Amino acid sequence: MLLTSLVLVPLAGMLVVMCLPKGAKWTIRWTATAFSFPPLIASIWMVWDYFFNHSGTSLMAYVVGPYDWIPSLSIQYYMGVDGISVPMVFLTGLLSTVSLLASFGIENRIKEYFAFFLLLEAGMMGVFVALDFFLFYVFWEIMLVPMYFLIGVWGGPRKEYAAIKFFLYTLFGSIFMLVAILIMYFTSEPHSLNMMTLLDHGPTMSHTLQMVCFIFFFIAFAIKVPVWPFHTWLPDAHVEAPTAVSVILAGVLLKMGTYAMLRVSWPMFPEALRSLSFWIAVLGAIGIIYGALVSMAQKDLKKLVAYSSVSHMGYCMLALAAFSSVTAITGCMFQMISHGLITGALFLLVGVIYDRAHTREIAAFGGLGVKIPVYTSIMVYFSMAALGLPLLSGFVSEFMVFIGAFSAVNKYLVGISVIGVVLGATYMLRMVQNVFLGEFDLARWGGLTDINLREIITVAPLAVLTLAVGVYPKPLADMMTATIENLITLMAR
Repeated sequence: MLLTSLVLVPLAGMLVVMCLPKGAKWTIRWTATAFSFPPLIASIWMVWDYFFNHSGTSLMAYVVGPYDWIPSLSIQYYMGVDGISVPMVFLTGLLSTVSLLASFGIENRIKEYFAFFLLLEAGMMGVFVALDFFLFYVFWEIMLVPMYFLIGVWGGPRKEYAAIKFFLYTLFGSIFMLVAILIMYFTSEPHSLNMMTLLDHGPTMSHTLQMVCFIFFFIAFAIKVPVWPFHTWLPDAHVEAPTAVSVILAGVLLKMGTYAMLRVSWPMFPEALRSLSFWIAVLGAIGIIYGALVSMAQKDLKKLVAYSSVSHMGYCMLALAAFSSVTAITGCMFQMISHGLITGALFLLVGVIYDRAHTREIAAFGGLGVKIPVYTSIMVYFSMAALGLPLLSGFVSEFMVFIGAFSAVNKYLVGISVIGVVLGATYMLRMVQNVFLGEFDLARWGGLTDINLREIITVAPLAVLTLAVGVYPKPLADMMTATIENLITLMAR
């Protein structure tokens, strides 16, 4: 019931919020936030219990099912988590609650906004716990609807364009995923959608079928990551989305692509993975450098953070190409979690300054450190984390990725990718310099107020976890090691 509650509680919250009178704004806000707390508390307990009781095993924990759901089609209700999904469930629970708190400034159609947000949380949780392809696909598609409306109704000036672009890109990828699932279903004997069963079926398929399924799954998951050149929906969606929706986009939705690769296509089609790993590394290296270079050219704070995500997720692809290295795959998981914490916080902080200044233009600011010192300190902290400063989580993840990838993929590609670290430091430090240092425009920004308590509360847990993972990464690594070693064994078949 624990895993089921992760999905059902937000869904129940959505129904309750929809029944509240639309004029009761504070009731709606606090009710929605209250329904996000049980999944968060459950995920915290799950992390604690998994670390102490399940870290040494690669088996699924807290399993629900498999129970026959639609027997005629071999569809089962089957859920479970292991060392790679428990941290992602926690990240989803944390960022969902933080995002709901950050959404208290929404004034337009707030009942629909908070209801859609809870539906989005249910879909995200479902993806990370589903062990049946039918369930997985349903949860994957459920997220499309609330995200489309959250961007299209509450977004910026080009919200409709950004929402439609996001919807069409993701739907396009989902079609390929559905075809691959159907191929897996009809080639298995007896027909099955059980992901654990299909882990053994995939390697027995012909090389051609493995390649087709791998590429089809890769397209679906790469769009979500997003891998270059499938990334073009991301900057538009980020820039037009409300602040809290940008946090979820960067913090959770992008991670679903890399998670799905580790859960589905990498262990299921090892022969195809070996054939295409070099090209996956090439895409990762291009993403790292391209995302960093484009970030350097940005004049809008939100676009800068958005394009930096393309670069940072490129590290995950480079690590995934090094599928035979425990260090690289662990680094990929660290990068997913670290990026979720750091970039989620950066989007929250960009939203804080935008609410006050009504502009995100970097050139419009300067010397803000004098006027809003607390906000400046927090923003600089997360900027340092984003560029990979030692003792913060970004450094640990990038270091592990490079160490693991160097021994497992083309060394020249790894060497080129390291340039992304220098470029990352360049665009982040230049942003800090232009926004917070230099001469302060008293006439224009004299009325700015510093970050308030509610806004500090939203970023405080992200700051603490960023430091904790950076200073002492061992507990998180220990939690994931057995699962990752098992996955690498499956990939080596």
